[in-house]
Amino acid sequence: MIEGSCHCGAVHWRFSGVPERATACNCTVCRRYGVLWAYDFENEGISVSGPTRAYVRGESIEFHFCPRCGCVAYWRAKEPDEHGRRRIAVNLRLTEPEAVGEVPIDHFDGLDSFKDLPGDGRCVSDYWF
Repeated sequence: MIEGSCHCGAVHWRFSGVPERATACNCTVCRRYGVLWAYDFENEGISVSGPTRAYVRGESIEFHFCPRCGCVAYWRAKEPDEHGRRRIAVNLRLTEPEAVGEVPIDHFDGLDSFKDLPGDGRCVSDYWF
């Protein structure tokens, strides 16, 4: 299991195991936040706690951030899917680098095509600086 928290420690998340992959998205929101996402379902592979404020983007997604220090902790679907599960992704930049440094990065074109982009062989540790 890996854990992450915002800068002030008010918001926490837990990811069961270590993610197989992380995603760097170039949409208008993610590129501004500078986040790296790891995905699962709320209260299954990912649990979150602490007070957050949400920025609702469109009709389907909420970006949650700490109201005290401003760190973006996770996004989640506004509504559960047809099976009652809610998709969620945590910001891997809120954990310690050594916990996720070797996780490979996938690229997603959330700006234009809304499709996966070819990988470039980089992993999370290549993005820390």
